[in-house]
Amino acid sequence: MKMSVVNNLGSAFETVEGELDQPIGYEVHITVKASGLCHSDLHIRDEGYGSPFPTLLGHEIAGIVENVGELVTEFKKGDHVVGCLIQFCGHCQECLSGHTYLCEHPEYTLRTKDQKPRVKFKNSDQFLFQQYGLGGFAGEALVHQHQLAKVPDEIPFDKACILGCSTVTGAGAIINTAHIRPGDSVAIIGTGGVGLNAISGAKVAGATTIIAIDLVDEKLEFAKKFGATHTINSGKEDAIAKVREITNGGVNAAFEVIGLIPTAQQAIGMARKGGGAYLIGLQKPKTEIPVPGFEGLIAQNKKIEGVWMGSTNLKHDIPMYAKMYLEGRMNLDDLVSETISIDEVDDAFRRLKEGKVLGRSVITSF
Repeated sequence: MKMSVVNNLGSAFETVEGELDQPIGYEVHITVKASGLCHSDLHIRDEGYGSPFPTLLGHEIAGIVENVGELVTEFKKGDHVVGCLIQFCGHCQECLSGHTYLCEHPEYTLRTKDQKPRVKFKNSDQFLFQQYGLGGFAGEALVHQHQLAKVPDEIPFDKACILGCSTVTGAGAIINTAHIRPGDSVAIIGTGGVGLNAISGAKVAGATTIIAIDLVDEKLEFAKKFGATHTINSGKEDAIAKVREITNGGVNAAFEVIGLIPTAQQAIGMARKGGGAYLIGLQKPKTEIPVPGFEGLIAQNKKIEGVWMGSTNLKHDIPMYAKMYLEGRMNLDDLVSETISIDEVDDAFRRLKEGKVLGRSVITSF
């Protein structure tokens, strides 16, 4: 099978041939039909975040079950599935309390050190690290059944793959973390794939004021397709002042989807009294964010909350969003800006890094 791998920290994505082991235990062998390119893959390539190299990235995957390990109970050959980077054991305190996205033992979904790794270079003894237990930039994948959700056959693979990260993170932050209700006001800073899904989630949740904030007018216009009621180009005007003007004091919830200190501080400033700032964007390792003190935070009863994977229960939420899409309630069609082959991954990530991609690039040809 073909794979797009990163051999060293900061190096290019290279297409090579690889091999998978046979599924064992709870593993599911998938033929990957679509794999989305997420900015988080670039962060790991460029900053490491503790990842070993060479590494097989890609965590937005959709495909068809080909074979299963002897302990698999949830899936069978022919099922259409979506993978998610949430790794959970099912028996720790967080899992038992319903917070699988905060599992204390994500390694449960991986092979142990005394077992052969799942993927290696073809005709070689060199193995690769399978990022988040998925390794979706490949024509096939071995994934623990805990990281998969079954979806209806009717949903196209290039739309389905987005559900596994971009949708659950963006829409989940709105619905699961912030609990946005009908009539609420929200601001979303950053209109990439996750930000656009947050806008869609706010629309589904019934927010009546949905403010999209970015530096690129084309992206802001694009955000209206997903439900943005107002747009602000923060390079041309004071975004905090404009949000306060639109909402007469600030939004119920502001969502930062970029991962920068200034935009995180903007989110805090945009929240009204009693409101919240929700930080979704992936910060660089060891980043510290200065926050306001008594006047700007405590006296206004504001809260700041980090959001990991949209507080998602993947077994419930991914099928739910798939159903919403099929009912015309969740816009995934416009999210797929281009479909590419696995040989074009490096070029597509370069365009993403340069801000030239609206929505998602999706690999559909392996």
